Amino acid sequence: MEVKILTEAELRKLVAVDDAAVSAVEKAFGWLAEDRAVMPPIMHIEVAEHSGDVDIKAAYVKGLPRFAVKIGAGFFGNEKRGLPSSPAMMVVLDARTGFAEAVLLDNAYLTDVRTGAAGAVAAKYLAPSHVTTAGVIGAGVQGRYQAAALAQVRKFERLLVYDMDQARLDRYVKEMGDELFASVVPASGPEEVIRDSQAVVTCTPSRKPYIQAEWLHPGLHITAMGADLPEKQELSADTVARADLLVCDRRSQSLAMGEFHHAAAAGLLSGASLVELGQIVAGKKSGRIDDEHITICDLSGTGVQDTAIAHLALELAAERGIGSPFAY
Repeated sequence: MEVKILTEAELRKLVAVDDAAVSAVEKAFGWLAEDRAVMPPIMHIEVAEHSGDVDIKAAYVKGLPRFAVKIGAGFFGNEKRGLPSSPAMMVVLDARTGFAEAVLLDNAYLTDVRTGAAGAVAAKYLAPSHVTTAGVIGAGVQGRYQAAALAQVRKFERLLVYDMDQARLDRYVKEMGDELFASVVPASGPEEVIRDSQAVVTCTPSRKPYIQAEWLHPGLHITAMGADLPEKQELSADTVARADLLVCDRRSQSLAMGEFHHAAAAGLLSGASLVELGQIVAGKKSGRIDDEHITICDLSGTGVQDTAIAHLALELAAERGIGSPFAY
């Protein structure tokens, strides 16, 4: 038997936040709506002794020759050791035999790309048709990917960005302008970002809501990316309740974690009011139908996105002859 090994450096040569990645993830949302994906709940392992946690996500898609099992980790003490804080990898299995086809040692790079691409898909269907000012709250790695992905589907002129870490905010403003071909402007706080933007992405690990309902305005779209655990929350429950349309990646998952989980617990929404993004992609439900509507999309990540991006990476690797075979 033989397995192909791809390193982060090799994967960065193959996959980027571009039309191919956005298209792959868009198809993945459609697979959910078409009932083609077999996707178990996320397995979460706390490693509190070492300030770490591990999430295991996977999905088999009917008709694909392979599927991915992603072991995503966050060990934030690694920075002191000179190591990446997200030592993630994907194991790709042959769908016919179950044998390992590839090991993608990406250190969460593919996760970053597919998460950014998911934000682009949300904006494609939910953001106003014309966005002059976009906003990002959270100037970390995902804040960069989200801005780059949003630029794939909306050609904004100005990007407002806020982060509590001034040094990180300064680096973002300095470095992202050339990449986005837009004016990148530091904001004084989350309120300025929300009030002055038509499309906003929140991507912080906050455990206390900082987005308030009174800041919302007609025509606003928010994609909330940060709340991937039940304890995390970026939007107040009444902020969620003010939206005209609430969209998620997987209804059951969103009611167990994330922004809609908190709003439901507060009695401000029912699961029946949530629309899955895949239903919109597949044409079964409508996205934004009025430029004056307020729309909110809560994305906590699904295994089908990992299978989609891993499949894309391996197709490109085969075309370009990249990767090291290992016999076992």
